[in-house]
Amino acid sequence: MKIDLSNTNILVTGASRGIGRAISLALGGAGARVAVHYRKEESKARKVAEEAGNGSSIFRADLGDVSACQNLFSSVVDSFGSVDVLVNNAGISINSPLDMESDAWVRDWDATMNINLRAPGLLSRAAIDHFQKKDMKGGRIIHIASRAAFRGDTEDCIAYAASKGGVVSMSRSIARAFGKQNITSFVIAPGFVRTDMAQGFIDAYGEDFVSDGLALNRLTEPEDIAPTVVLLASGLADHATGTSIDINAGSYVH
Repeated sequence: MKIDLSNTNILVTGASRGIGRAISLALGGAGARVAVHYRKEESKARKVAEEAGNGSSIFRADLGDVSACQNLFSSVVDSFGSVDVLVNNAGISINSPLDMESDAWVRDWDATMNINLRAPGLLSRAAIDHFQKKDMKGGRIIHIASRAAFRGDTEDCIAYAASKGGVVSMSRSIARAFGKQNITSFVIAPGFVRTDMAQGFIDAYGEDFVSDGLALNRLTEPEDIAPTVVLLASGLADHATGTSIDINAGSYVH
């Protein structure tokens, strides 16, 4: 099966590295024009856009800021003319032991929720409004959540698990509420993926702690996530709207 995403505009958040980078390159390889979102690493984002091709461009925004989230989507629309698919990929994970000082724990909680849940909510809201316009024929939203949304996480990452659980509920609500308008919503739930964000956890708990929970013999790579995003973006799997797809080397069932 060959997937052709020519004439498709796709916004990918957190696209300068890791899973977002792999997704952007795979989408570009299928012909899509990608809006490569980044916060700090402009040079890396620019390289991703160049490699993705098809007129892909970079867009900077701090997703912890409400106005920046709203402006990000409108900036992509202004530049590309329309957005057909939103990929809510950007996320953070902060190790916050329950016995740390209360004010610091709350700051970590709020920062996690702002990036991992509020920003996808704001961007999804903007995307839905855009998809409902007369000259649009609906659209697709793909959320990168986590297996932690379903099985929980360590005590240090309670906020992370809670935020990803919220993403799952939000995606299902979008699918239920807007399906008749040809707006679909999906969740991909990775486990450990070999990225810079996961490396901190691996350093803290050890490679064996991570690999012992896998049903397969290697850790998931960002490139293992990307093909499913391409499929969902194509519209070939629209009847899976509302679903959550585990891509975690069988670690949720192992």
